[in-house]
Amino acid sequence: MNSYMDSQYTFVNGPDNPPTSLLFGPDYMSMQLYQLSPTEDLTLAMLLLRPHPLFNPEATQEKVWVTKERYGSVPRVYIICDQDNIMKEALQRWIIENNPPDEVKVVSGSDHMLMFSKPQETCSCLLEVAKSYF
Repeated sequence: MNSYMDSQYTFVNGPDNPPTSLLFGPDYMSMQLYQLSPTEDLTLAMLLLRPHPLFNPEATQEKVWVTKERYGSVPRVYIICDQDNIMKEALQRWIIENNPPDEVKVVSGSDHMLMFSKPQETCSCLLEVAKSYF
């Protein structure tokens, strides 16, 4: 669990059970999520931060129904954040390769929070997607 640096886990179901949520620490946020974003966006994010619920193993037991007729009926575009410290570009490309979208775009110089690290480029990218698919 050290990969989350100064983040804090909560154990609502007791210390002998898996953690139930995670509150990102300021070092983790500044070095892993917002490393290329403006300082004021990081500051605001830290003020608004709430614990993030963790994966519930019981949820994997629920069936998800996807049909060939309906899956893919909504166009999908993947935007690669090339400087994302959480989802490295190789992982993003693996996701794309294993579940190909209709289009792939890259926002160069973007961290995990591309809407903050590259707001103009993100907006332009989303406008292009809207014009192309809707």
